[in-house]
Amino acid sequence: MFDREVALYKRLRDRGVSVSFVTYGNSDDLYYRECLPGIKILCNRWGLPDSIYRRFLHIIHAKALKTCDLIKTNQMNGADVVLRCAQFWRKPLICRMGYMWSEFVNYENGSVEKVKQLENNLFRSADRIIVTTNEMRENILERIPDSKAKTSVVPNYVETDRFTLNTDMLKEFDILFVGRLSPQKNVSALLTALSDLDIKAIIIGNGELRDELQSQFGDLNGKVSWQRNIPNSKLPAMMNRSRIFILPSHYEGHPKTLIEAMSCGMPVIGADSPGIREIIRHGENGWLCGTDVESIGKAIRKLLKDPALAQRFGDNARKFVLQNYALEDIVEKELQIIKDVAIT
Repeated sequence: MFDREVALYKRLRDRGVSVSFVTYGNSDDLYYRECLPGIKILCNRWGLPDSIYRRFLHIIHAKALKTCDLIKTNQMNGADVVLRCAQFWRKPLICRMGYMWSEFVNYENGSVEKVKQLENNLFRSADRIIVTTNEMRENILERIPDSKAKTSVVPNYVETDRFTLNTDMLKEFDILFVGRLSPQKNVSALLTALSDLDIKAIIIGNGELRDELQSQFGDLNGKVSWQRNIPNSKLPAMMNRSRIFILPSHYEGHPKTLIEAMSCGMPVIGADSPGIREIIRHGENGWLCGTDVESIGKAIRKLLKDPALAQRFGDNARKFVLQNYALEDIVEKELQIIKDVAIT
């Protein structure tokens, strides 16, 4: 969370907002005080069992929770603890999520009812709800119609001054994928498509399928390089070393790597899937394809064979990000919501 969210909270701090992060991690999280001066890190520095820490978190961090103006959760997982804190200390609550947890559980054929119950309880109790897409907002309004006035769409942001085009960097890779190596991301279909192409690709990420995918596909006779997770700060350079970014997922929330690649002026290919098709405007700022091997391969061939089209997509992608996801604009939206809730 910290790696990508740090810029937002630094900006809020600079605008006079006092910020404390209450984490579920151990004392290792205290490291973040070095890169977040002026922001308090409240973690499980005592090494308590996780179940005990979560159960009594509202007491353990009582001093900070009792004196704060509002409490905000940044994701649904663990939000039940946040809700307990807000209710115990009678504090306004902002519920923010980057994706609809119940939808992801449903896609993965998990047990949805308990998750939906938690979501609905949180949505009803929250003073404001922040989601990253209109589709998520509509999902909430269908379930809880009277939440319309308190539900806002604030998309993920991009640090557009860091994620920008660098024309001095040489292109080492034709295809770049960045993400968790899980069934959701559909990397197996991507690698199968790449096996028939004369390209160089790099796959960046960890996940439960990493060993299986590497064992099955290897380096495809020198076509594919594998890289474990890298810091967000190193992603702009990697994106500028690659010609095309691809995200063939079956579903997404509001994928940050996609909009970061677009900010770097990369032509992007994405599956015509929830969360991706809301960002990529087919034939304008990128290209949508199916999740099947043939469609993925066809899309890659099209952009590699038509550099002018790829260039146009990249230019339009950068403009689209500047218009919709620039950090300063998102900070102002967040700040206004914080002021509204704190004053109320």
